[in-house]
Amino acid sequence: MATAKYLGIFMDHSRANLIEFTEEQDLIKTIESEFTHEEKELSMSKGENRMHNKEQQMQLEYYKALGEEILNYQKVILFGPTDAKIELYNLLKEDNKFKNIMLDSASTDKLSENQQFAFVKKYFQKHLFTIL
Repeated sequence: MATAKYLGIFMDHSRANLIEFTEEQDLIKTIESEFTHEEKELSMSKGENRMHNKEQQMQLEYYKALGEEILNYQKVILFGPTDAKIELYNLLKEDNKFKNIMLDSASTDKLSENQQFAFVKKYFQKHLFTIL
């Protein structure tokens, strides 16, 4: 029987910390959007419409990178202070590749790395009985 794999993702529109729920719970990866302040300034100099198109394109690439990581897990909690988690959640729910992955989202304040670890641990310990 395969070991269940659980992942917490603390995210906003520019950065995501991926935290695997294990006994040694560690930050396994950080993924950042490539739409930086410098990129925004460069795009804005070419016109506001172009800047918005570039932002949407890079945001989609950021969400796609997160989706590729999520494919390796059975249960994922998306959490954080912005609507980015809801945007990603909705994209994943529309994609059949993710139909066998249990997805959930939760709103939180801005959290330190230790608070993120504690959130993931508490979430999966509380919900473990519903997973098994």
